[in-house]
Amino acid sequence: MQFPARFSNLPEYAFPRLRSLLDAHAPGGEPLHMSIGEPKHAFPDWVGAILSENVTEFAKYPANDGTPELLTAISDWLTRRYGVSVDPARQVMALNGTREGLYNVAAALFPEDKRGKRPVVLIPNPFYQVYAVAALSVGAEPVFVPATAETGFLPDFASLPDDVLERTVAAYLCSPSNPQGAVASRDYWADLIRLAETHDFLVLADECYSEIYRDTPPPGALEVARDTGADPERVLTFHSLSKRSNLPGLRSGFVAGGPECMARIKRLRAYSGAPLPQPLQRVAEKVWADEAHVAENRRLYQRKYEIADEVFDGIDGCGAPDAGFFLWLPVEDGEAAALKLWRETGVRVLPGAYLAREVDGFNPGAGYIRAAMVATEQDMARGLTALRDCLYGTR
Repeated sequence: MQFPARFSNLPEYAFPRLRSLLDAHAPGGEPLHMSIGEPKHAFPDWVGAILSENVTEFAKYPANDGTPELLTAISDWLTRRYGVSVDPARQVMALNGTREGLYNVAAALFPEDKRGKRPVVLIPNPFYQVYAVAALSVGAEPVFVPATAETGFLPDFASLPDDVLERTVAAYLCSPSNPQGAVASRDYWADLIRLAETHDFLVLADECYSEIYRDTPPPGALEVARDTGADPERVLTFHSLSKRSNLPGLRSGFVAGGPECMARIKRLRAYSGAPLPQPLQRVAEKVWADEAHVAENRRLYQRKYEIADEVFDGIDGCGAPDAGFFLWLPVEDGEAAALKLWRETGVRVLPGAYLAREVDGFNPGAGYIRAAMVATEQDMARGLTALRDCLYGTR
């Protein structure tokens, strides 16, 4: 049997790789999992009641693009959050988690060639792995652009050669970024959008960590596109309730953008999509409309930033990020550090190399580990202190 060559060089996914690295070794203390970004804060206590009230709608096929009430709630949230007005019927579609949208946008919108050549998709390195698989699935060439300390942990897309930019059909950008927690400024977004206008490619803004930050709300791609007068079809944004509302199992996200792009995305969804079950859409309607629980969630993370800053005080390159809930901590070798930490303390983190790709002999994640600040304050403080003492020396 012959299998597709386009996926033959995919590395094993990050978490099976982590199990292969660590599971043959006994933990050196009470296990504490800080490797996966699964939120542990409480979601709103009224979610269960709304689900119960609408449970009979499991007997119906769900609204494919999202109920009118859900699309309106999302549109209203975009207006409150970013001051952007979008038509809920024409410019928003509910997603079964943002990964669905970040993957399927490639099939819906990426052309088969550009100027007679293989199309290019620009991807930050490190990155959320679905970006690369989406590009490969439609025959595009993924080009991994380093997002290192030297570039502010955001990719310098403008530094690419013109022949690459002229073949580019899309650029993915996560802000706040996973894993580094870097925030794209208004100027960064504006420069990227201008670059996309010059070379005629899409900007795909993965903004699922947008509501977790220290002090200042991260700017959004849609608001910057509006303020700079960009083509409304140039930018699509992807958001989720997983991190904002601690509901990763709800699988509720959305994509919003120009009406022509959205019409093509919806057309593909009509043939191939897996819409969110109707009772879950009813829950999402209410969750997108409520900000009180989001403010409380953010307060809890801000307290965790303080703990991380205190634990790593005086250690160069360590400490909490500007936004998001990951620590991106420098080490000599990420795999060796993760294994040492597990064997000596029982704290489980992810080697940074598993979130990046090696290009020309360089993997920009190799000298880092990623630790998720999702445990309780007490457990997180214990884990970070153990991590500090094990890898950086007792303070």
